[in-house]
Amino acid sequence: MSLITENNQQYYAGSQGYLSVTGIAGEKFTATFDTNLVFGSYDQAQTDYALNNFKLYTAAAGVLTYTEYVAAYTVVNNVVTFTAALPVSTSVVIQLKTENGGNYGSKDAYGDTVQDNWGSYAYTKLDDVINNFLVAYVGVGKLIPSVKRTDVIFHAKRAMQEFSYDTLKSVNSQELTIPSSLSVPIPQDYVNYTNIYYYDQAGVKHLILPNSLSTNPYRTPVQDADGIPTQDNFANNIEGTSIIEDRWDTNALSKVDNGVDDTSLGWQQYYGLQGTRFGMDPQFANGNGWFLINERDNKFSFSADLVDQIITLEYISDGLSTNLSTRIPKMAEEALYAYISHAIISTRINQPEYVVNRLKREKSAKLRNAKIRLSNLKMNEFTQVMRGKSKWLKH
Repeated sequence: MSLITENNQQYYAGSQGYLSVTGIAGEKFTATFDTNLVFGSYDQAQTDYALNNFKLYTAAAGVLTYTEYVAAYTVVNNVVTFTAALPVSTSVVIQLKTENGGNYGSKDAYGDTVQDNWGSYAYTKLDDVINNFLVAYVGVGKLIPSVKRTDVIFHAKRAMQEFSYDTLKSVNSQELTIPSSLSVPIPQDYVNYTNIYYYDQAGVKHLILPNSLSTNPYRTPVQDADGIPTQDNFANNIEGTSIIEDRWDTNALSKVDNGVDDTSLGWQQYYGLQGTRFGMDPQFANGNGWFLINERDNKFSFSADLVDQIITLEYISDGLSTNLSTRIPKMAEEALYAYISHAIISTRINQPEYVVNRLKREKSAKLRNAKIRLSNLKMNEFTQVMRGKSKWLKH
């Protein structure tokens, strides 16, 4: 049996057509997309209508013009049921929302449902991994005689978190514009950053380095004349604004980075940004701007020379920001099974130590294989990079 269940029209265009044959109320049409239909409401006047990840179109027999169906219908488990009767031979089309608006009606099914499905064959859902594990690894005569599904879910989620940090391709990115406040909030599913770039007018990226010249204080208490923090009526310290941040936001860093001598800052003397007889300090040799993480406000803060710049923030998530529909690369699926097996056996009492050690070695070996597979090394690309290694002088 083929593992590909969608035809080309379903996969590329996100549409599936039917023909009404009964002519009676309650006629049902089953969608067979890999993507489940999300139904909020059939009524365009209702707020929940925007939750639909599809639109429904119909055309009378012999007519090629499709219009959106706005009468009552329901959707349960990917089955669309028409409340009213459709004339016999009426053409019905389910159109998943797509970036170009779809191919039916007035091309107004705008969204990203279709694009999210592209390339999905390379992944399997976490919920499917859990179900497969219960079938293949749990039962009479198997390594794990019995286990609760909740335990498997817990260990599967822990595996997702661990794999996301250094194995899975779980780097997310956002395109942002740095406002005049020089700060952007930390993304909702953020765990750690990988890289931050700004883009010039040609669309070429430039790496922004973490700030080692300044910092954001976590607390900024207001002090009295003796330097003692003052309190409000609730005995809590009164918080003021940060003088350090204000000085950093209003400095002349752009002038220093561009090689203009600004001795009023004293950086040439203390930090060697512009260099002297023995050259500049490489850790400060940066003309692309700086960023740091403001832990007090949970924001990324940037140097003043980056205001209004377009940036991409690349960061790591833990892979669990959604639900059990989280996707796992198929190349790491076997490593996930090995991780869950070892986690379950190693947390049980009276387990033979040699079995625990064997599962531990198996987990490490399969994780290493997954890393190699997902590293996506291509010989042609590697060869192209190595051609430059034969040059003695690079700059």
